[in-house]
Amino acid sequence: MSIDRDTFEKASEDELEELSVPDQVLGFLAANDDRAFKAREIASQIGLDKGAVSTALSRLKDRDLVEHKATYWAITDDTERLDGYSGYERATALFNQQLGTEDKESRREHAPEEPHPSVEDEQ
Repeated sequence: MSIDRDTFEKASEDELEELSVPDQVLGFLAANDDRAFKAREIASQIGLDKGAVSTALSRLKDRDLVEHKATYWAITDDTERLDGYSGYERATALFNQQLGTEDKESRREHAPEEPHPSVEDEQ
C-alpha cells in the first residue's frame, strides 16, 4: 500500500510499519462500515492479491471481527469485539492520519443514489 509524500516525511518509522493484510482488510471495511463487499473488490480497492484477502477474511471471521453472507463481507457491528482487537486501533489510526478523520454524515449526503456500474457488474 502506498502513502503520500507528506505522510512519508512526517510519520515515524513505527507509524510507517506496514500493516498486516488482516489489518488492511479490517481498516478498509471499517472505513466502509455501511457496505458489504466481495473479496475481489476489497483486494482491488486496497491493492492486494485476492487470495491473501480471502485468507485474511477467513481469519477475521474466526475472530468474529467480520461477517460473511453469500459472497459478501462486512465488518462486525460488535464495537466491543473490535475495540479488543489491537490491529483495528492501529489500522484506524494510520488511515485517519493518512486520509483524515471521516465525516460519515457528509459522505452519506454526497453519496450517489445509484451504485457505481462496477458494483452492478459483480451482482
